[in-house]
Amino acid sequence: MKPDLTTNLCGIKMSNPVVTASGTSGYGQEFSQFYDLGVFGAFTVKSITIEKREGNPTPRIAECTGGLLNSIGIQSQGVRHFIQKDLPLLRQYNVPVIVSIAGLSVDEYPRVATILDQEEGISAIEVNISCPNLEADGCSFGGDPEISGQIIGAVKSTTSLPVIAKLTPNVTDITAIAKSVETCGADAVALINTLGGMAIDIQTRKPKLANIIGGLSGPVIKPIGIKMVWQVYNAVQIPIIGIGGIMTWEDAIEYILAGATAVGVGTALLQDPWVVFDIIEGISEYLEKNGLNRSDDIRGKIKLPETP
Repeated sequence: MKPDLTTNLCGIKMSNPVVTASGTSGYGQEFSQFYDLGVFGAFTVKSITIEKREGNPTPRIAECTGGLLNSIGIQSQGVRHFIQKDLPLLRQYNVPVIVSIAGLSVDEYPRVATILDQEEGISAIEVNISCPNLEADGCSFGGDPEISGQIIGAVKSTTSLPVIAKLTPNVTDITAIAKSVETCGADAVALINTLGGMAIDIQTRKPKLANIIGGLSGPVIKPIGIKMVWQVYNAVQIPIIGIGGIMTWEDAIEYILAGATAVGVGTALLQDPWVVFDIIEGISEYLEKNGLNRSDDIRGKIKLPETP
């Protein structure tokens, strides 16, 4: 008998544990040209804001050893454009839709959530607290446990949908942030977002990104993601979406062993949109080979060294 890959993520019923990582798959239009979006356990859209945002100047992308630097800048057509133009397409597929939201100030988050709460076809809201905070001199909301919790609490008060907090790795102690958002009502956490990075063209002596600094993703960040998922798994009770450098099914298994209930694939989809099929099949074959029926059977089950 084939393993049962169905996954329950804070009440979201998914056919498998693989979801898209916000920002890398847009709003589904591009990937729907290749295959049925229902192949994913859930589809997480690119973060949307209350009003239209142009994003950062170009160049926005720079390849580097083992990864990719990006500085898109939360480009968005705004929440009402998403509802009118993008959500109808996503409703056509049998896949839970997780809508990622971002804000330039604390009060923008609940405003976006209030609008989304009135729409059909949305399974959860991911709160991207990793974007710049213009009320705090460009720092990230997600770097402050109190502000992170404040945002999550505000969003929870305006929606009946599950709320997932997207955490930044650019902090001293990610468990402090995770505990704060859990206390304030987060139904799940997603981690990690990109790491801050920079690249320089030695010929022109100029930064490769117009914004100078960007977010590093790809396989180079996987060890950091796994470490932080393990730390958060041992610090909170809510489920985790493990993200960061997942390129193969083996990577996905590592994240599940570290404590992830679901796994988010991002940069790998830019390289090969069909990798999702390999990852899902690989998880299934691994479970079958090891006599296991569900991915829950290995979640957090690292065999730690025996202490003296």
